[in-house]
Amino acid sequence: MSDARKTRAANGAPKRAAPAERAPLQAAPLTVSRPELLADGSDREFRQLVHALFGFLARHEAVRAGHAARIGLAGVEYSVLISIGHLDAEERSVSVNRLATHLHLSGAFITTLTNKLERLGLVSKEPDDADRRRVKLRITAEGWRRLSALAPVQRQVNDVQFGPLTAGEFRLLNDIMGRLIDSSERALKLQAFLADPPASEQAPAPLPAATAGKRKG
Repeated sequence: MSDARKTRAANGAPKRAAPAERAPLQAAPLTVSRPELLADGSDREFRQLVHALFGFLARHEAVRAGHAARIGLAGVEYSVLISIGHLDAEERSVSVNRLATHLHLSGAFITTLTNKLERLGLVSKEPDDADRRRVKLRITAEGWRRLSALAPVQRQVNDVQFGPLTAGEFRLLNDIMGRLIDSSERALKLQAFLADPPASEQAPAPLPAATAGKRKG
């Protein structure tokens, strides 16, 4: 037997970690409490909905990325470009703030994206006749050329993706999504509020260095 094997034999086999203690069988805590979101006291259907939303959004993002790639853009850049075109056709004046509201994004983020699209020659910025402090966003001829080339494929793909919806279901879903975006904004604010302990529960601030070591007389 080699010296190394003798040493291993003397030390014994490596010890295995003790198995983790098995938790007693119990029901998972509810993730919602509103009666409208529970079925027979269970949140199973709610969790199915949330997970289905994750699945849909992942696939929709992939579809959007595919549309964008056909015209040489990233997904969010494509969304900004096509939204400028649609809003301009409907309202004839598309500002950064209007576009940010439409896409539920921040004005600063929209400014960054529109600046890039302007450098790519797909978007132009013009003074707003009604308010000279603002700029109007317009799609250039090159921007429209790319969107027009995409449209035939885009229509086919979108028709299949949303094919299961009836006209009534489509209008209802559109309304529901708008309300869920608003309620999600409120939920984010509540989550941030609950993440910070009340002032009475926060640890006292440390004394300034000049007085930290002094005792009261």
